[in-house]
This record gives sequence, structure tokens and C-alpha cells, in this order.
Amino acid sequence: MTGLNLKVGVYRYEHTEPMFDGRVPIDGVDATLVTSPLISDVFRRMAKGELDIAEYGLTYFLRTFDLDSPFLALPIFPNRNFRHSSLFVNADSGIEKPEDLAGRTVGEFALWGSDPGVWMKGVLAEEYGVTPDRISWIVGGTDHPIPAFDWIPQPVPDGVEVRHTEGDQTLGAMLEDGEIDALLSVDVPQALLNGSSKIRRLFPDYRSTEQDYYRRTGIFPMMHAVAIRRELVGEPGLVQAVYRAFSEAKEIVQRQYRAGASKQHMSVITPWFSGLFSDNRALLGEDWWPYGLGANRKAVDTFLRYHHEQGLSQRLLTSDDIFVPALLDT
Repeated sequence: MTGLNLKVGVYRYEHTEPMFDGRVPIDGVDATLVTSPLISDVFRRMAKGELDIAEYGLTYFLRTFDLDSPFLALPIFPNRNFRHSSLFVNADSGIEKPEDLAGRTVGEFALWGSDPGVWMKGVLAEEYGVTPDRISWIVGGTDHPIPAFDWIPQPVPDGVEVRHTEGDQTLGAMLEDGEIDALLSVDVPQALLNGSSKIRRLFPDYRSTEQDYYRRTGIFPMMHAVAIRRELVGEPGLVQAVYRAFSEAKEIVQRQYRAGASKQHMSVITPWFSGLFSDNRALLGEDWWPYGLGANRKAVDTFLRYHHEQGLSQRLLTSDDIFVPALLDT
């Protein structure tokens, strides 16, 4: 493999920055790195065939498998987050615990079955008995109106009520005004950031809740993986080179954090950051953002099961179905 000219789409995270600034090349590839302030724009470009390799939201990627998917995944997970913190409620709604969401109207950011949405719907059903069909759903933008995405399939199973916002409606404003009872959103509503007393989190101490979830399950939920076009999978050494590059870029950043601990992370402007880093390291381990299938198979297969149970995949997929064969042993 030499001299491949490929377009690679990924958000400019701190753990991908070494690829953008040239410290970490993809061996044998003349790569043009593409990013966007909205990561969904990268997904859309991949869906439309404009990119060769790209970070891809898991649900956006998986929905193509009910068709003739042009992609396989690499076990690289650039974006992950615990999502109990993504549930917001109207302060006057009377919702005090997850079970209270049953029978309510809940907004969801971007599409029904967003990546955080799949995770939290699965958790709500599995741990609290609140299945998606017990909720009325409205989809839209949190603080800015967004149209329904027309470039991916949007299945909704029988028995689930889903509609899209209209005109200039935003879910954040609807939550603050009491037009919806709760919101599941990757974006924190601006009204809450501005100090509104009308919105609060469903899990006020979400950090402790999420830490407990990790201790019980061992799952650090991933939102995105890296997808590659199927016709490129057979290029000798390509998938290994891409995996090495992303892994090295991520490890550079992790080493910086480890080394910074001896100086109390004086390069970071967040007060008491070193204490948080120490706590996280004790809980999550030395490689707290793991790539490879070995460390992530349980989390991926859990997401795949949730995706199927929520009617977003026609068949129950496993990790072996979606990742390139050459990297199944990573």
C-alpha cells in the first residue's frame, strides 16, 4: 500500500489533533483531513459518498445495514460520553425519577434514535422499565431549529409516537415553557446555562450516577466509530495503518495528561482538574479511552441490542458483523 489519496473526515478533538497538525500521519496514505463544526455534516458527507473514511455516528452507520451497506467499521471510537447527564426536565413537570417519564412528552435532539438517545432509551427500558412506546416523542433542535435529516433512513416502530418540530420551534424553548415535559439532548439547553429555574437535570448528581453505572456495567458508552468504504477494506495494510494513526494520536494526548499530573496540570485552566483526573484514572484505568474491540465489545454489543430492540435495526447485529475482519482481534 503506497500513495493512496483518501479523504478522511473526523472532528478536530484533542485526541485527533496530532493527525491534523502532522505529528501522526497515516502510513502509506496521502490523506486529506476534513472536519466541520457540526459533526453531523461529516456523517452526511460520508453518507453521500464524498469521503473515504470518516467518523460516523453509530446509529447513522447502523441504519445502512438494513440496506446494502457500503461501509464497515474500524474499532476506533473518537466520541464517547456517559449520557445520564443528557436528560433534562421541566421543573414544574412533577418528574422526579426516571419512571415518571412514562406517559409524558419528551423531546429528542436531531432524530428519533440519536446516538445518546439509543443509549438512554436502552438504559431507561432496562433499568427503570420505561420503554420508548410509553413516551410521546418530538424531534428537533435544542436551541436552533433543524429540519428532519433526509439523508438517512428514519425507521420508527409500530406503537411509538414520533413527530418533528415545526417552523421555528426549538426543544429548549418548549421545555422551558412546559410544552414538553423532558428533553434528551446532546446539547445542554442554553436556558439552563443561563440560569433558568424552569429546567433541571433528571439526575441532579449525574456524575455519581454515571460512575455507578460504569462500576456496575463496565460500559463507557461510545457515540461514534470510524467507518471505511467496503471497497477499500482489501487494500493491503490500510485498515491497520488507519487504526495505528488514530491510536497513536490518542495516546499522545493521554501521555500528556499522565505527565501533567506531576505538575498538577498547570497547562489546564480548570481549577482542581488534577483531582478529577486522578479520580477518573482510578475508575477508568490507564487507558481510559480505549480503542480496539477487546476492550469495547460488551459496550458495542449492548448498543447493537438496544438499536434492534428500539426498531432501528431489522436484525440483531453483533460486533463481528460490523467491524472489518482484520481488526476483530484488537
